[in-house]
Amino acid sequence: MERIPITKEGYEVLKKELENLKTVERPQNIKAIEEARAHGDLSENAEFTAAKDRQGFIVGRIMELEFKLGNADIIDPDNLPKTRAVFGCRVMLENVDTGEEVKYQLVGPDESDINNGRISVASPLGKAIIGKEPGQEIIVRAPGGKWCYELVEIL
Repeated sequence: MERIPITKEGYEVLKKELENLKTVERPQNIKAIEEARAHGDLSENAEFTAAKDRQGFIVGRIMELEFKLGNADIIDPDNLPKTRAVFGCRVMLENVDTGEEVKYQLVGPDESDINNGRISVASPLGKAIIGKEPGQEIIVRAPGGKWCYELVEIL
């Protein structure tokens, strides 16, 4: 089976979500189904239909999270070399056109959060950064246009 790279922080977030689904969301959903069932005719009971739909989502998400956690390959960014950009590392980029500097951590799709400086290695920018060394130019072609960066430093 294919291993799924993830940072320790990302692993913990998924683990907490799984625990919440199992201990909070699923029991609340079971109660909601019981209450809706008590209202009578199920064929015209919107509350029952909504609760059953929610149950399907919860079960599906639990299965997805269990798969991801079971196949997780936890990468510790502190143990990574600083010679080239790899999964889990933090990088400082400089926009060649504007001179603006930005810092990102390269993470998996489940962990990406651009507002907190975490970009997916599956994103156009993430793909362009992987394997680069400090001083190299990074050209990103995305639906929004073309951007040029320089990899200033691997932090």
